[in-house]
Amino acid sequence: MKDNYKFVGHFYDFLSNMYSGKSIQHCKVAMLDHLKPGDKVLFAGVGHGIDAVYAAKRGAEVTVVDLSETMLRKFQRNLEKNGVKIHIRQVHSDILQFQELERYDMVVANFFLNVFQRDMMLKVLQHLIKLGKPGAKVVVGDFSYPTGNVLSRAFKVIYWYGAVGFFWIFTKNAFHNIYNYPETMRQLGLEVTEKKHFRLLLLNCYWSLLGQKPA
Repeated sequence: MKDNYKFVGHFYDFLSNMYSGKSIQHCKVAMLDHLKPGDKVLFAGVGHGIDAVYAAKRGAEVTVVDLSETMLRKFQRNLEKNGVKIHIRQVHSDILQFQELERYDMVVANFFLNVFQRDMMLKVLQHLIKLGKPGAKVVVGDFSYPTGNVLSRAFKVIYWYGAVGFFWIFTKNAFHNIYNYPETMRQLGLEVTEKKHFRLLLLNCYWSLLGQKPA
């Protein structure tokens, strides 16, 4: 399996915090208070793992799936460096090859779907929904769809293209416009029950969306 994060993976935490002023960190854990002890939760893409650790500390049974061996090694080193003793299951796999269907109470895609072109993003999100049990929660955290006045929208678009352009160059991620995730989630049968916004320079540049799968 090709690892496109061999270089960027070592600096992912730093880049995320520098670019967002830690708004990305806050966005990633925004919906995890909905978890109960014993809930099974899946994170698609491990990133720096702050969300997975947060969920595990709430008593959830946590699985992270990532195609990048570099990101998984970095995650494990972070756990060891910070003395985190809780168990988090780590799976090195393409998410589409991960077939534990209808097993999870919550499925989380934080800053993960944006690595794909639209057709593949839809395919991946459909698969993530299938991994959830009937009635499962599906969380998407990402750059928010541009709203507001002309200057606000222009800033958010430019800000987005700075990020997507960087990852397109260094990790070969897809280069595309900002996805309207609430609309997409509804099209795929989810009820969007909650939205939380996170700011940069007084603008809502990120959001966390909570979707509910039909029971």
